[in-house]
Amino acid sequence: MHEPDSRPNTDAARRRRRELILPTRERDRLDIPRVPRRSLRPRYEPDLLGRFAESFAKFMGTGKFIAYMTVFVLLWVAINLVGAFGLRWDPYPFILLNLFFSVQASYAAPLILLAQNRQEARDRVQYEQDRDMTARTRADMEFLAREMASLRTALGESATRDFVRSELRALLHELDARLGPPREQSDENRRRAEADPPTSAARRGDRR
Repeated sequence: MHEPDSRPNTDAARRRRRELILPTRERDRLDIPRVPRRSLRPRYEPDLLGRFAESFAKFMGTGKFIAYMTVFVLLWVAINLVGAFGLRWDPYPFILLNLFFSVQASYAAPLILLAQNRQEARDRVQYEQDRDMTARTRADMEFLAREMASLRTALGESATRDFVRSELRALLHELDARLGPPREQSDENRRRAEADPPTSAARRGDRR
């Protein structure tokens, strides 16, 4: 009795294994871009709740919110007391209204705290930036002060124009004091010769 040939089943299994392994290898390759797949998970923006908390806290701190809440409470109480339009869904003592205020307070407090935390984080970042700016400004001022001090010292040590003039003037006075009499005598003789030229010429002729 012949046993059934299991070779076709083996070949089919190999082909099936090859089909399963090949996509995995292609998926692991880095030179082939992946096909973008849509994710069914909802996208969540972490900063969205923070912005909503800040807007809510800012609105709660305005007179408009107080006016709206006052009108809302008055209408609620008036409709439930009078029964206008046949509506009295929350009769006295207004348990549903108290529940609404409790829920509002339970959500308002965390939202306000979240807004305060975000504001504190921004203030902290702003404080760090201001401190860095102050440190840089102080360093620049110290550098400029050192440069000005060094320039002042260099100018104090170097000879200024007035100082050079005063020294030259003193030297000229000293030279005039030393060479004063001969220079004055020669100047006087030259002035006399210029004042009486004919007399000097006649004297030269007589001498000849």
